[in-house]
Amino acid sequence: AISTGAFALAATGLLDGRRATTHWHYSAALAAKHPLVEVDENVLFVDEGSVLTSAGAASGIDLCLHILRGDLGVAASNHAARRLVAAPYRSGGQAQYVPRSVPEPLGERFAATREWALHRLGEPLTLDVLARHAAVSPRTFSRRFVEDTGYTPMQWVMRARIDLARELLERSERSVEQIAADVGLGTGANLRLHFQRILGTTPSEYRRTFARGE
Repeated sequence: AISTGAFALAATGLLDGRRATTHWHYSAALAAKHPLVEVDENVLFVDEGSVLTSAGAASGIDLCLHILRGDLGVAASNHAARRLVAAPYRSGGQAQYVPRSVPEPLGERFAATREWALHRLGEPLTLDVLARHAAVSPRTFSRRFVEDTGYTPMQWVMRARIDLARELLERSERSVEQIAADVGLGTGANLRLHFQRILGTTPSEYRRTFARGE
């Protein structure tokens, strides 16, 4: 369900005992009307397996991309994101953009740094390197990066590397060792470790599932 569609789901009882979200403006009303629902007003979307909810309309796109990524793979999801001119991946746990008393600009240079990093995933990327590119202190960069993406800089880099590995597994015949080097993870063992931690599967199993677009 997208945005206030969570009210319809809650009315059926499908959200009882589950986490769910809705637009921040209506989260208190949802919690009051349906006390058995664990309302989380601080996220973009919630995936409870068979029941998924998102915050506003824009985060509905994030939720749809999340579903597409799980069903058809990262290449299909990224292609759809490009067609929609949307961010290819935003964490479901990222905070909703609730109005603040004093708006804090995030700065386009952070987006530029993320784009710069995406083209250099095979190279060493540290917090200092990223902050230097953004021309701010590591502390400022780290704080605002979390606000912008929902991840710390190095969490984001790792997920970007895993995303690139997924795309290479889907579209190429390169070995796991070669892909690990391509995405900056060094060894196949390191790639397998982080792949399993983030996705809950192995690179080989992922390739068998998605290499032919199944």
